[in-house]
Amino acid sequence: MKKIADYRKLLNVDKSVDLKTLKSTYRTIMKECHPDKFVNDEEGRLAAEEKSVEMIEAYHFLVSICPETLEQQLPIYTETITNSGIQDVDWKGQILTVTFHDGSQYEYFGVQRNDYIKFVNADSLGRFARRHIFHSYPYRNVLKTATVA
Repeated sequence: MKKIADYRKLLNVDKSVDLKTLKSTYRTIMKECHPDKFVNDEEGRLAAEEKSVEMIEAYHFLVSICPETLEQQLPIYTETITNSGIQDVDWKGQILTVTFHDGSQYEYFGVQRNDYIKFVNADSLGRFARRHIFHSYPYRNVLKTATVA
């Protein structure tokens, strides 16, 4: 959750920001700190490049957890959590990463250690996750579903 708050602070947006406002804010910031504005100032250009990388990362992260993005991806998410088994789980610093058999991977934010321990010790990972994880924590898709050719 700290990561989300830090990225919101970096882009100077609040929780309720919509996708259009987020995009507009990001573009405005990038115009101000774009490395191409510092043609004759090598030190300024390097600082701008570093700041640009941070802004790009924050923007893409916030877009991925934006309610509008999640709403668009809801049918795919529902299909994955309903029909695809859990292949692997990993937990680091309140971020639970769940990899599914269909190739999708989702991160769930704010998952407490106690919940993770209950999850990995559950008789059925899928059943526990459907009841206590999937709809209880903010999430984002970090690995797209593999397409079958």
